[in-house]
Amino acid sequence: MTVSTERKHQRQDLAWAIAVGGILAVSFAALLIFAWEFAATLFLIFSGILLGVALTAMTKLLKRMMPGPHAGRLLVICVVLAAMLAGIFTLGGSTIASQAAVLSGTLKAQVVNLKTFLESHGFDASYLDLSAIAASPNGTAATTTPTSPNVSHNLPSAGAIASGGGAIVSQTLKIILGTVGAVGNFFIVLFLGLAFAAQPGVYRKGLIAMSPAAVRPQMEALIDRISSTLERWLIAQMITMSVVFVVTWLGLLAIGIPGAFILGVQAGLLTFIPTVGALVAGIVILLASISSGWVAVGSAFVLLMAVHALESYILTPIIQREAIDIPPATLFAFQILLGVVFGVWGLALALPVMAIVKVILVYLREDTPQATTIQA
Repeated sequence: MTVSTERKHQRQDLAWAIAVGGILAVSFAALLIFAWEFAATLFLIFSGILLGVALTAMTKLLKRMMPGPHAGRLLVICVVLAAMLAGIFTLGGSTIASQAAVLSGTLKAQVVNLKTFLESHGFDASYLDLSAIAASPNGTAATTTPTSPNVSHNLPSAGAIASGGGAIVSQTLKIILGTVGAVGNFFIVLFLGLAFAAQPGVYRKGLIAMSPAAVRPQMEALIDRISSTLERWLIAQMITMSVVFVVTWLGLLAIGIPGAFILGVQAGLLTFIPTVGALVAGIVILLASISSGWVAVGSAFVLLMAVHALESYILTPIIQREAIDIPPATLFAFQILLGVVFGVWGLALALPVMAIVKVILVYLREDTPQATTIQA
């Protein structure tokens, strides 16, 4: 009788284990499908969280000089940042717009020149096909008109006019919707960041309360680790981006490259994306410097190498040594993976995502999970 009872309990335990395993497998698959289908939305929310973490980190730094309520320090930070942005757009708005237009025309002309050069030497440059753009002597886009004597001068039909009008309306709607979407995403990230930064303790307690009571101490320690790691990295990243912007801008200005300010801005912003961002910024700067002669190209290349050395061997080891330490090859492979799967969002946010994954893995393999410090 005892043996039969034990077998019955064993069968029940096995059935329960199979049921739990099946539920977990189905839940994990559903989570993957959900993440795949709503990846853009999830990355948008994650961007808002990162902004909130950055504002909270700056608020904590200000606490050393300005004791008082958290809301007051956050207000000061927001006012200072808003004043800086307003000053940049007020004083340098026209400069940015004009330099961006010149830079766009220069890049288009250089791409056409590069395509012509490759084709003249027998290389396939179809991937650089810009059929609507032709390089004119002044480096701007020019179009060609047919010279056939049999050109018809008849008026277009009503169907042709309607088709052309429909195409114009369709393109206009795409531009308007794209602009509205970009502006909407910006304000969503801004709102989420301000909401998270205004009451970080509320959201922290909410995440802890959502976990089972038995693992709440471990969940609290893990959330604090992730928050601390992201705060240190974001502060270090903002310092690095600012230094890269200033050095690149002043260096290109000294060389005499047109559009030095806008090139410095894009170099500083792209520093947020490790490896890939620096490569893209370097290609844009070199293309923009071709119009100034090969001496300028060589000088710009030397400047890029100097900025890369400054970032890789001085700023990153000194400023970010306590933030995130991830091998470059591992980070690059993870960037490519997320970039291929999720596009620009995955490429831009690969490093903070990997930082969170690393913190979780380090925490799980520790012998004392109750510890509250981590060397990330």
